Amino acid sequence: MEEFLKNNYLLLTHSVEALAAVTALFCYKKYKHTAAKYFIFFLLYVFVIELIVSYTNYIDGGFLKFLKGTVFEKNSWMTNIFWCIGSVLFFSFFYLKLLKTLRFKRLIKISTGLFLVFSIYTISVNFSKFFYVIFPSILIFGGIIVLISVGFYFYEMLQSDKVLNFYRSIYFYISFTIFIWWLITTPLVFYDIYFTTADWNFIILKWQIFLSANMFMYITFTFALLWCKPEID
Repeated sequence: MEEFLKNNYLLLTHSVEALAAVTALFCYKKYKHTAAKYFIFFLLYVFVIELIVSYTNYIDGGFLKFLKGTVFEKNSWMTNIFWCIGSVLFFSFFYLKLLKTLRFKRLIKISTGLFLVFSIYTISVNFSKFFYVIFPSILIFGGIIVLISVGFYFYEMLQSDKVLNFYRSIYFYISFTIFIWWLITTPLVFYDIYFTTADWNFIILKWQIFLSANMFMYITFTFALLWCKPEID
């Protein structure tokens, strides 16, 4: 199992991401008049970014070997910008499109603004670490905002007639899936100090958790895109 994950982790991850991205493109016409179209753009964005982030695999003995020994040898800087910050900004924008309650929308706007200021400040005062580590404080703060946004969505859904047909709502599957994914993966940030080749047992465990979470997430997204009916917002 260890050797299999070492050799195929990226392939498996990119495969499920590609499946969701291709399905999203196929279903764009179906959802182009709804807020779900923004989520389709996000899936394409994630797929492209994940491919770019994997450039580190071509540094040791690959065509990018000239990056060896530079600050770009690791991809933490891209993860910090395009996932830890970028994904939170997207989900804040996405749920602002879905939510109807003004105080919920106001709270998300304020918390997202504070998150952006906090992220810029954290990076600026720790810039020497920016290229080498993923900042746990940014990841956790962002995760809290996403979970709160999802919580607001579920609350509004339970207060409306939409709850009667939740199983055909793509927004329900998106919200449920990212809620579970963030709950599973966020705690792992506390153990990142052990993520070194000196402890392959932890690396394999982390890969197993992330691979399972990613496969669950992207396969659920694929199913939802095909199964659900468009909701005119």
